[in-house]
Amino acid sequence: MHLTLINLFKKTVPGHIFRGKRRLVKPVSQRAMDTLTREYERQEQVMLLLRHPYLTLEQSAGHAKELQKREKLVAKWTDEQTLRKMKPHVTIEERLNQLKIKEAWD
Repeated sequence: MHLTLINLFKKTVPGHIFRGKRRLVKPVSQRAMDTLTREYERQEQVMLLLRHPYLTLEQSAGHAKELQKREKLVAKWTDEQTLRKMKPHVTIEERLNQLKIKEAWD
């Protein structure tokens, strides 16, 4: 029984196995290197597209004005039904109004 326990339970690194002085270092495989290389190439392509945009700043300035999304959103929020659902604006003065003390001799 004691031999079984010794053979079954291999001694490992104490604590967290990937941190500290006695950590396990995972060997770097070729597959991991290929994956990392592909990831870096993909990031470089994205950065190239971001550095050289398809439209200039002047062309992209008003490209969404025809859709009138902003106007529709503002109209939705200024609608009376929406304003009725919202709570009224409360100022600090209204909140602290209860703390006012009216003296009888004033």
